[in-house]
Amino acid sequence: MVCAALTAGGATESVLSALGRARAASGAGLEETLTDLAALHAVLAGSDGDGWVTPDIDATPVRLVRITATAWAEAALDRLANPEVIDPLTGLPTGSYLRTRLAEVYRAAARTGRPVPATHLLIVATVDASAMTGWARLTGMILTADALRKVFDGGETVACLGPSTLAVLTGRDDELPRRMMAARREITARLSRDEQLHGLPPPALRMLRFPPTFAESCAVLSTVGRA
Repeated sequence: MVCAALTAGGATESVLSALGRARAASGAGLEETLTDLAALHAVLAGSDGDGWVTPDIDATPVRLVRITATAWAEAALDRLANPEVIDPLTGLPTGSYLRTRLAEVYRAAARTGRPVPATHLLIVATVDASAMTGWARLTGMILTADALRKVFDGGETVACLGPSTLAVLTGRDDELPRRMMAARREITARLSRDEQLHGLPPPALRMLRFPPTFAESCAVLSTVGRA
């Protein structure tokens, strides 16, 4: 994915940020991460006469280094300050944070007397990247997360529940069917622009109704996250 973005000369911020976050999450240090970036840049820029490439961080464009290093630092700090709250690949809150938000929703429902199943829904997006490997396997999750963030930008909680599952905690309203259609269009458009993902089926989008109790809803989140 990073190679494709750099070669195409298009927008590289999201893929480089994903690289920095993923390397930080894996435990790689900043120097190791930037050396990986420098090696990639050296390959794309052309090898030495003997066919070998020499990674040189100082020769890597400052913009690429800045984007990658900033994402790495943010992910590293998030792991220290907010363990298991932010998914490093997508930049979305994890299931742990979604459960916290859901607890607030159930407490508010107890005060108002309106049950959660009548006021809120869970939208689940499942990415089937079983035929993909390496970075291409992760691209679908990153692009789907970006699309959901764009469509559900009115206070909804968009979270990562598992390696192939994203979810949106949203209120029930008349606009929800339209936004579901908009999400499908946005996801399809983003995936179609990446040549590595031409064989990837569109993520499955579905709406789930919450059960009456918070404990039951947490069990639903756990089950969905293992899909």
